[in-house]
Amino acid sequence: MAVLKRDYYEVLSVSRDCDEGTLKSSYRKLALQYHPDRNPGNADAEEKFKEAAEAYAVLSDSQKRAAYDRFGHQGVSGAGGGAPGGFDDGTFQDFGDILGDLFGFGDVFGNGGGRGRRQRVQRGEDIRYDLEIGFEDTMKGLSADLQIPRMEACTKCSGTGAEPEGGLVTCQTCNGRGEVLYQQSFLSIRKTCPTCGGRGKVIRQACSQCRGEGFSRTEKKLKVNIPAGVDNGTRLRLTGEGNPGPPGSQPGDLYVVVKVTEHAVFERREYDLHCTLPINIAQAALGDEIEVETFDGPQTVRIPEGTQSGANFKMRALGVPHLNSTRVRGDLYVHVDVQVPKKLTREQRRLFEELKEQLPTENTPHEKSVFEKVRDFFG
Repeated sequence: MAVLKRDYYEVLSVSRDCDEGTLKSSYRKLALQYHPDRNPGNADAEEKFKEAAEAYAVLSDSQKRAAYDRFGHQGVSGAGGGAPGGFDDGTFQDFGDILGDLFGFGDVFGNGGGRGRRQRVQRGEDIRYDLEIGFEDTMKGLSADLQIPRMEACTKCSGTGAEPEGGLVTCQTCNGRGEVLYQQSFLSIRKTCPTCGGRGKVIRQACSQCRGEGFSRTEKKLKVNIPAGVDNGTRLRLTGEGNPGPPGSQPGDLYVVVKVTEHAVFERREYDLHCTLPINIAQAALGDEIEVETFDGPQTVRIPEGTQSGANFKMRALGVPHLNSTRVRGDLYVHVDVQVPKKLTREQRRLFEELKEQLPTENTPHEKSVFEKVRDFFG
């Protein structure tokens, strides 16, 4: 009979909108509480530790978390890399890093239970690239060709920094393990080897091509699809397009940070657009139909008679598309600005004087509202 899994958020006792820090903090507490080395022979504690580690492995990964939020456990089935229930045993070894964050050293329980600790290989550095696009590009998206400055592994030494033949030798400090073991009271503490930096090998003869650096600077051409709806500060991640790490490790990621230029007419507020439409006194008093140029072509705005300056009219679904979503677009708000002429011709003045005689005179100041009275009272 299949075992019904608990909700991952319930397992970690966090809300569905929790941030990364809250998620990690909750996992730390559970990992410390139920770690098998602290609960020898306790099968229930070991199961709870596995359950918490599995939940954290999914929710700490943004892509897996999005799939889980949408499809539940089915969306991340097998996401952990082949262990039962979609759980990666490597998450257990990450416990040493959780404790390292807490106490400043590595695997506290490294010698407990007789289990070895998998050596973690440092990941390559991430790269940031700032991309400036036009306001119009946010409406439809675009495909951009980028020249990304980054590091590439040396073609001669494949990133080791040593000559291919005999350039690397086993580290004498850690005997090739990449870490050293210290005994403090009843605790066995593993730390990264200070001599080789965790590689297990040291350079005896530096590579003649890269002079021991292992990398060279270059530029890579990439085509990046910018989706419609991006805004200032939107970050697009390209997995594995960052700088390479040590041999055997994963490269970093490339983050394209978008900057959108301002538009001469339209202002964006979240997914809505706003613009100001100047009209004259006659149009405001009598009403009119005015054609406005939008990103969807010309649209007609109907101005009813008696429109006051500051009035606004909403045009549905003419705003910005929602980023990575099929939701209806935002709206376009047209704000009316009634323009009073600064200069009049003789005929215009005569007409306004006639109109002045016929319009009612309302020069009595309006009575203050309750809000205005309260505001005046408090200064």
